[in-house]
Amino acid sequence: MFGAGGRAGANVVAEAAGRGHEVTAVVRDPARYPELGGPGVRVVAGDVTDGGSVRAAAAGHDVAVQVAARLDMSSEEFYTAATRALVDGLGRAGVSRLVALGIGTLLEVSPGVRLIDTPGFPADARAFSLGHAAELELLEASELDWVVIAPPPVLLDEKAARTGRYRFGDGRVPQAREGDPVFSFADLAVAVVDEVESPAHHRVQVAVSS
Repeated sequence: MFGAGGRAGANVVAEAAGRGHEVTAVVRDPARYPELGGPGVRVVAGDVTDGGSVRAAAAGHDVAVQVAARLDMSSEEFYTAATRALVDGLGRAGVSRLVALGIGTLLEVSPGVRLIDTPGFPADARAFSLGHAAELELLEASELDWVVIAPPPVLLDEKAARTGRYRFGDGRVPQAREGDPVFSFADLAVAVVDEVESPAHHRVQVAVSS
């Protein structure tokens, strides 16, 4: 589990451990995340942009989960380096399945038109999104059995309790339904761990929402 210290990562770790899975929570500095420890969780130092570090952390595991992000370098630089390291390190560790967190701005609003390609889309958000686009291109060229799960292109609810409800879509921005709550990190974690346990999507980016 790469990126275990972030909002998405901490929720995925808790969800997976709560279901009885053995989780290796990979962060750059374990001392910063004392709350990650607990039954079934092993916290280790690692760097998702380094293939050797990925291999060491992933060895002996069935599935890798990638939700890491870095703000101290450009999005394209980070996601390119991380994806190359994951392809290399997971291959050497013998782990063929990768579940990764994507971004809703790469979903389509009409056939062939991504949200980031629409008029007036903010330049800074587009630059960040293109890092995820580079990630997708590298995954498509790899031999991994991967899925990129893209939540809605809105701020997710950090505090909402887990409901266990979500819906997978396709490559399009999900249509909001009247009365739907803002999608939460807790329910995003449910979707991620469900996909870990019962792989239903292969070598594709899919939307997930309330």
